[in-house]
Amino acid sequence: MTWSIVARDPHSGALGAMVATRFVAAAGLCLSVAADVGAVSTQATINPTYGPRGLRTLATGASAEQTVAALAASDAGREHRQVHVVDRSGSVAAFTGEACRYWSGHRTGNSVSVAGNLLAGPEVVEATLAHYEHGELPFAERLMAAMQAGQEAGGDARGQQSAGILIYGSEEYPDLSLRVDEHPAPLAELRRIYDLWLLDFAAARKFMATRADPVGVYDDAVIEAELQRRIADPAQRVFPV
Repeated sequence: MTWSIVARDPHSGALGAMVATRFVAAAGLCLSVAADVGAVSTQATINPTYGPRGLRTLATGASAEQTVAALAASDAGREHRQVHVVDRSGSVAAFTGEACRYWSGHRTGNSVSVAGNLLAGPEVVEATLAHYEHGELPFAERLMAAMQAGQEAGGDARGQQSAGILIYGSEEYPDLSLRVDEHPAPLAELRRIYDLWLLDFAAARKFMATRADPVGVYDDAVIEAELQRRIADPAQRVFPV
């Protein structure tokens, strides 16, 4: 009932995942990501323990392939599940159970995996993967553009309802976490919110505390100046990490 992408950005090392589906508020359970660990998306007849358990397994040093194998092996309902993983090194692995409804399947590439079930056809995951692999956009926008390409190829066979994106860089908190839990065009709405995020939230995000600087900048004048730069010049509206 869903398709998603998990990837490691080769430029920054950031790990991210994005999902879209004809189901309300799916991203909260589908996507699990942790800095310097990996990204997991679980879907179909969802087993919501796959995300947390997958990250814990990856954190021990297990590969994406070992993690997917362990998750599937532990689950008597695995033939109804779909899960895919990218690890901290960019290795990917995926599993689609035989009981997942048509069309279901996955495709993997260099540091990226796309998987889906109950889709219009294989062209959905193929278009998503191709667009991501040939894209030159910043990581977040590359993920969004790839998913939009999948939607244009047919998306979820039942229609649209929710979408979400989750990206972790070097911090223990996400670089980006956005969700559209119910909307007739969730991917377009997510992109609209992202553009607002780049203007407003990202101005403050640039100065937030980090591991290296656990205080950050809290001077309102500095943050306001950054906001005004972004308002005055669209070229300044870039991801702040």
